[in-house]
Amino acid sequence: MTIQDLKTNHLILFEAISGSRAFGLATENSDTDIRGVYYLPKEDFFGLNYIPQISNETNDITYYEIGRFVELLQKNNPNILEMLASPEEFILHKDPLMDLLRTKDFLSKLCKDTFAGYAVSQIKKAKGLNKKILNPVEKERKSVLDFCNILENQGSVPLKKWLSDNRKVQEKCGLVSIGNTKGMHAVFYDESATLGYKGIIQHEEANQVSLSSVPKDEKPIAYLSCNLDAYSTYCKDYKEYWKWVSERNEDRYNVNQQHGQNYDSKNMMHTIRLLQSCEHIFKTNSLQIRVDNREELLDIKAGNWSYEEVMQKAEDLIESIEHEHSTSLLPDSPDIKKTEKILIEIREKLYCQ
Repeated sequence: MTIQDLKTNHLILFEAISGSRAFGLATENSDTDIRGVYYLPKEDFFGLNYIPQISNETNDITYYEIGRFVELLQKNNPNILEMLASPEEFILHKDPLMDLLRTKDFLSKLCKDTFAGYAVSQIKKAKGLNKKILNPVEKERKSVLDFCNILENQGSVPLKKWLSDNRKVQEKCGLVSIGNTKGMHAVFYDESATLGYKGIIQHEEANQVSLSSVPKDEKPIAYLSCNLDAYSTYCKDYKEYWKWVSERNEDRYNVNQQHGQNYDSKNMMHTIRLLQSCEHIFKTNSLQIRVDNREELLDIKAGNWSYEEVMQKAEDLIESIEHEHSTSLLPDSPDIKKTEKILIEIREKLYCQ
């Protein structure tokens, strides 16, 4: 079933413009997001062809089956609550049955987890992005050798430098672990390559050093320290960084690079808006869609706030939400039985006429 099928068969119960336009944050380049609610033909609903959600290819137009819609309202899903509370001027179609669903019947203290909880996850994501931008990882991947050092006098030198300075190659080295130590090895060298030493690593992708059998009469030429914990952390960071590079939206990334604030400014604008919306819920027991601080939020989107300023704004809002939540008169969760009864009433009128 497609969106066109919903329209052709007059199955749409509710349809509204959502997102930036509804929030009052649209600019000339903003997309128009559409969200709506539908019901299934009787045979599909009672049969095996239940479809909970229908979207277009870009997901900027999405419709929810009425039961799925109520289920998400009961969970205090931010997008769904905001859709139900759409300002009249952004509602494109509304069946009278939808008047049975009221925002006040669903708002609860769960909003702290859904609104603020999601916002906090985005803040963590922003901090991760900040770290990636400030600490780019070279494309050429390091090996275990880069995390090895040779003890020398009262300090140490990088293994690769030591090998170069002493005109030695790692393949002719043999390592023996030193008991009761972590990452410490005695280094032996076989210039003739006849003793079968395994080298320090056997290949560039090795995730640990190699140990060799060394004749008892051989003398170590040096002592090596290998920090495998640091190498493991590096491998994780390398994988995450280049996965991020391959998946990032280049146009959006370039905009963020141009303003130079080292965070995704559009995402952080919406994160601050979400936190403000959550704060408003607990202060007033109501949900406000259109923002009062359009210019401030667009200023954040434009990258005119420093990373530190945005993070401080978010932390202040989170602190306020914690306080307002503790004194809020909203119920801990929506009345499931009451709202389910409303859903049953809607479906009875849809299917039992």
